[in-house]
Amino acid sequence: MKRDSKVLLDDVIQASEEIREYTAGMDLSAYRNSRVRRRAVERCFTIIGEALNKLKHHDPDLTARLGDPREIVDFRNLLTHGYHKVDDKEVWDIITDDLPVLHATVSDLRKGLQ
Repeated sequence: MKRDSKVLLDDVIQASEEIREYTAGMDLSAYRNSRVRRRAVERCFTIIGEALNKLKHHDPDLTARLGDPREIVDFRNLLTHGYHKVDDKEVWDIITDDLPVLHATVSDLRKGLQ
């Protein structure tokens, strides 16, 4: 079954909200010391990257409104295939700096599809 753009955007929104939930009240040190939370966050980032990769093929015009999701898809690939190279500090920086922007942008796009 082919997933539509709304569902793919919903997947990104839900996964980003889960990351925020899993890391609420934490700092980098606490994040590094919680293997279970790191794995949960990495799984959510994998979902985000996969959803955006599918969206790119399903609706390239909509995806272009996100800028260039290539970095996000590349990050998903690192988490999946280069898991031994994952830098917790890099993941934390993405959580704190990039994820709020992505969440807001995707939420706005999703509202526009209602």
